Amino acid sequence: MSVLEKTYRERIRPEMRAARGYANVNEVPRLEKVVINCCVGSAPDIKAALEEAMTDLAAITGQRPVKTKAKKSISNFKLRKGQEIGCKVTLRGRRMYEFVERLIWAALPRVRDFRGLSPHGFDKMGNYTFGIRDHTVFPEIEIENVKRMFGFDVTMVTTARSVEEARDLLARIGLPFAGMRREQRAATA
Repeated sequence: MSVLEKTYRERIRPEMRAARGYANVNEVPRLEKVVINCCVGSAPDIKAALEEAMTDLAAITGQRPVKTKAKKSISNFKLRKGQEIGCKVTLRGRRMYEFVERLIWAALPRVRDFRGLSPHGFDKMGNYTFGIRDHTVFPEIEIENVKRMFGFDVTMVTTARSVEEARDLLARIGLPFAGMRREQRAATA
């Protein structure tokens, strides 16, 4: 069991249950899965770029990515329907918690000029999406072996029923949202 998962079960879940008045422990919002999506569709040598992205994404997540295909043709981008243009990984359970730990404690502090994650990345269902522009912020990537930089989107799917519940959960987990003071981050960590 990872440190974050243990912290969620022993500290965050009881705190949220008391603060929000949940009758049942299963009502408390939790992380369901984390989806990491990378698209290399505009690269000139798309097959080589896709293989590099898959290798690096596998190193970052510890799980083999799945290739994604274009849903429709776009002539301006030289895309054909069905062409492989990206890859994605869906993390659940132990690997999900370990990835979120590394994201919060190792990767995000290495982002240049980082001022926090946008608090506006929530959808109506309480899921949160943000982008990382440079994959080399993860300690698993050896910078001298990187031929090209790529970014990816991270979507955190929660069981929250509202944006407020999801924001509260993710802040307690330790995601550093922009506008949050250092004392608030320390209190939630």
